Amino acid sequence: MKKKHLKFLKQLVETPSPTGFEEPAAALVRERLADVADEVATDTMGSVRAVLEGRDAGAPSLMLAAHMDEIGLMVTYISDEGFLSVASLGGVDAAILPGMRVDVHTASGTLRGIVGCKPIHLIEPDERKTVTPLSSLVIDLGMKPKRVKKLVRVGDPITFGVGFERFGDDMAVSKCFDDKCGVWIACRVMEKLARAGRAPGDFIAVATTQEEIGTRGAMTSAHAVNPDVALAFDVTHATDYPGIDKTKYGKIVCGAGPVIARGPNINPVVFERLVAAAEAEGVPYQLEAEPSVTGTDARAIQVTRGGIPTGLISVPLRYMHTPTEVICLRDLEATVRLITRFAQDLAPDTSFVPGLGGAVTENAEGKAAGADADADADASDASAAPEGA
Repeated sequence: MKKKHLKFLKQLVETPSPTGFEEPAAALVRERLADVADEVATDTMGSVRAVLEGRDAGAPSLMLAAHMDEIGLMVTYISDEGFLSVASLGGVDAAILPGMRVDVHTASGTLRGIVGCKPIHLIEPDERKTVTPLSSLVIDLGMKPKRVKKLVRVGDPITFGVGFERFGDDMAVSKCFDDKCGVWIACRVMEKLARAGRAPGDFIAVATTQEEIGTRGAMTSAHAVNPDVALAFDVTHATDYPGIDKTKYGKIVCGAGPVIARGPNINPVVFERLVAAAEAEGVPYQLEAEPSVTGTDARAIQVTRGGIPTGLISVPLRYMHTPTEVICLRDLEATVRLITRFAQDLAPDTSFVPGLGGAVTENAEGKAAGADADADADASDASAAPEGA
């Protein structure tokens, strides 16, 4: 991955955007796409959408949605001693919190806090067997109570106090790869399409809000954009480490390529076209069974208005909803290639009605539509020596 692209990914994950407080990440997206998109807008939910107009009249418009909110905490009470009580923003496991460093985001700036925990010497044997509930945890700001109450307000959001780091074989660890890596992918796809002469139809990249509490930004964005076809991007559970039951969750491996979902939440024509795009582009891919609605933006997009044909692409992620989420950077780059190809292969006569969908068309040169005009740049990206963290 080129250094400039790695820098943007690092900026995204280290920019705080807890659910309902996504403004800093939204500003990053607007800045990144300002000189690429034909139009950039932000709605009242805070979701950002950028439009790259298509080159062919009548070709399907494509929306790619990735959520920019991250899980976190919220201040619910400030004690007379200056300690903060909290509630979760999204799905937070209380078991991982004791002893963690966090950032409390206030109107006057960010404050470093520590989630307090008893030392093992002071924990009774029976108490060691249980997880302290979130309602019993407190955050220590290391300040006098009067100063705490002056700076902090009930309702202030809190994020994990960790950042981005590379390690191992092209791996990376950070908080909130769920789903900042998807926002990175959406921006990169738009940049590649712009360099390659645009897609046949309009391409709309949307960084959605409040996915972690019910795909709320996707609901409003899909209704406003009303695309002909949509892709949701998110992370999915890697199952390539000990303790995960593959018979229940499937085999999903970090570094083995993007994951294409299949199931009722997925339009079957979109699924087949994603597979065709991956194979035509030479991108390794994995399949994931989703027998019900998914816990992603796809669940909201699919049933918007009269129904929007929707696909779901993910990258494998280890240790989801922890401060140490792990991905393989190769999977991100492969996903950009796959989605770019999918977008470029959308012909004006494409039907997404199940049972009536058309196959991928060929262009006048006999090659599948969407040959990547940026192939040389991709080759350079792939062959570049890894950059240090």
